[in-house]
Amino acid sequence: MDTKGLEAVALSIRSLSMDAIQKANSGHPGLPLGAAEIAATLYGQIMKHNPKDSAWVDRDRFVLSAGHGSMLLYSILHIAGYKVSLDDVKSFRQVGSNCPGHPEVGVTDGVEATSGPLGQGIAVAVGMAVAESMLAARFNTPKHTIVDHYTYTLVGEGCLEEGVSSEASSLAGNLHLGKLIAFYDENKISIDGSTDITFTDDVQKRYESYGWQVLRGSMYNIGEIIDLVETAKRETNKPSLIILKSVIGKGAPKEGTADVHGAPLGEEGCVEAKKKLGLPADKTFYVVPEAYKYFEERNKELAKAEENWKQTFDAWSKENPELAKKWDAYWNHKQTAEVPAPSYKVGDSLATRAASGNSLNCMADRFEWLVGGSADLQAPNKTKVKKDDGTYSPANRKGRTIEYGIREFAMSQVMSGINLHGGLRAFGATFLVFSDYLRGSLRVAALSNIPNIYIFTHDSIYVGEDGPTHQPIETLAALRVIPNVQVLRPGDAEESQVAWEMALESTNHPVCMAFTRQNLTVYEKDDKDWQKTARRGAYIVKNGGDAPDITVFATGSEVNMALEAAKLVPGKKIRVVSVLDKNLFESQDEAFQKSICGGAKRTVVAEAGVRFGWEGYAKKEDLFTINRFGESGPANKVAADLGFTAAKLAELLAK
Repeated sequence: MDTKGLEAVALSIRSLSMDAIQKANSGHPGLPLGAAEIAATLYGQIMKHNPKDSAWVDRDRFVLSAGHGSMLLYSILHIAGYKVSLDDVKSFRQVGSNCPGHPEVGVTDGVEATSGPLGQGIAVAVGMAVAESMLAARFNTPKHTIVDHYTYTLVGEGCLEEGVSSEASSLAGNLHLGKLIAFYDENKISIDGSTDITFTDDVQKRYESYGWQVLRGSMYNIGEIIDLVETAKRETNKPSLIILKSVIGKGAPKEGTADVHGAPLGEEGCVEAKKKLGLPADKTFYVVPEAYKYFEERNKELAKAEENWKQTFDAWSKENPELAKKWDAYWNHKQTAEVPAPSYKVGDSLATRAASGNSLNCMADRFEWLVGGSADLQAPNKTKVKKDDGTYSPANRKGRTIEYGIREFAMSQVMSGINLHGGLRAFGATFLVFSDYLRGSLRVAALSNIPNIYIFTHDSIYVGEDGPTHQPIETLAALRVIPNVQVLRPGDAEESQVAWEMALESTNHPVCMAFTRQNLTVYEKDDKDWQKTARRGAYIVKNGGDAPDITVFATGSEVNMALEAAKLVPGKKIRVVSVLDKNLFESQDEAFQKSICGGAKRTVVAEAGVRFGWEGYAKKEDLFTINRFGESGPANKVAADLGFTAAKLAELLAK
C-alpha cells in the first residue's frame, strides 16, 4: 500500500511532540519521536474508531501504557480530528490543560484510560479485552455481530519491568484473549541509561511462556506493522505481543541515548531535529498538510463504518427486542430483575463477610451486568456467585465469576479496564491487609472516577492465628486518606446489605467494603429510619437518651463491642453510633453531625485499627484503638492480650 499519508502523519507527530515539550519545558520526547509510526498506523489504518464519536461502543480501544510519552497520543488525537485543538497541544502540561502530563481519562477526548504509573496500562487493556469478550458472548447472534473490536496497547521496557504487567500478561495468556494486541517499543533505553543495566529478560520467551503469540518487526516499516497486526488477528486463541525495534528520540541530536528520554530537546536541539527529519526548521507546531488531508479522507471511511454498525445494531434490535432491552440495562446500569434483599432478625449471628456473600448474590440477581471475582480467595471472601453463568474462561465467555489467581494488583487494574470499557460493572476481592498490593491501582481508579467495587474481608486482629502479617492495623486509615475513595465498614449483616446497595449506587468513585471473619450479632436499631440515615455515613444504633453522657463512635465489629460495653456501665446514658462511612459522615452539615452526637459531654471512638484520623472526635485517652501490630493466636486471646475487649472498653466508659 501507499504509506506516504501515514508517513506524513508520523512526521507531524514528531513535530508537534518536540515543540509542545519544548514550550512546556517539560516532558518526554523520546517515545513520541521514537514511536510515531505506531500511532500513525494504528489511528490512520488499523483501528476501528471514529474521531467524531469517541464514545462509539464498538470502537477499538488503545491504551498508552507508557503514559510518559503522552505527546504521542495527544498529537495523533489532534491530527486525527478528535476534540484536541492545536491550542490544547500548545498548552501541554499546563494547569487546566486538556493535555496533562500523563493521559487522563475524562480530561482528553479519545483517551481511554489514565496511564503513567508504568505497567498499569497493559493491565487495564487486559480488562478491556475481557469486557469485549464477555459482551460479545452475551449479545452477538448468529445473524448479527454487534460487539467485535480489538484492544491495543503500547508498552515500553519500564512497563515490562513493573510486576503488574507480569501479573496481567500471565492472566491474559491463561484466558486466551485473542483480541488483545500489545506493541512493545523495544528501544533498550531507560532514564538511567541502557536497560541492560537492570533488564536483560528474554521478553519473547517470557511472553511465549505466558501463552502469547510473539511477533517481531521494525517500528519504521509501516507496511510491516500492518502485516504483523493481520497476523496477530489470525491467532484467535492467544493474545499477541508485537516487538518493534526502535530508536528512542529518533531524529534528535542525542537519539538512542538516555538524554532524550525525559527532557526537552532545547531550542537548538529542536532545530537540528527538524532539519534531520525534513521539517521546516523555522516553524513550530507544524503539521504536514498531507497529514490533515489524510484524515479528512480517512474519517469519511471511519464515520461510514460506525454508520454501518448502527444499521446492523438497529436490525439486531428489531429481531431481538429482549436482548436489546438487556443491552440498554447493561450500558445504563439499570436493574435487570426484582429481587428482595436478604432478611435477618435481631440476634442472628454471622460474619459480615458471609452477609456480604448473601448481598453479592442478591445484587448479582438484580443486576446481570455485575461481574467479578477474587484473588484466589473465593471461599474465604464469600464471592461465589451461585446463580450465575459459571466461571469466565476461554470455553465460557458468558461466565460472570473471574478467577484472578494470586494477582491483587492486576485484578484491580483488570476491574478498571472492565469498568472503563463500559457495559459491565466489576468487583474484586481479597483480604483487607492485601489491599496494599493493589493500592497503586486503587489510587489511579480514584483519580479516574472509576466505580470499582472492592470486597475486603478479614478486616482486623480477629483474623487470629494468621498473625500480624495478616491482621490489618493501619489499613482502614490508609484507604480513607485516598481522595475519592469510599470506605464502608458495616457493623452487622443488615448494614452489609446497605453497604452493597451504596456501592452499586456509586458512579464516580471506587468503593471499598471491609467485612469481618468472625461472627457478629444483628442488633436492634433505635433509629427506625436507619437505612436512610446510614447513607449519610453514620446513624444511632442505641440512643442513650436525648442528652447522653457519652457517645461512642464505632465501626464494624466494634459496634457490637460498644453495645456490650454499654451494658456493663450502669448509671450512665451511653449512645452508640455506627459509623458506616467516616469520610461521608464528616462531609455532612454540622446540624446532622450534632444530631448524631447528641450533645454528649464526652465522646469515645472504638475501632480495631490505628487512631489516625479519629483525633478530632475525642481526646487521645478516649480513642479505643490499636496502635501496634497484632499477635498470632486465637482471635479472642489476641484481643485479650491487646486489651481490646468489651470489658476494657467498659472500663474506659466508666471513668
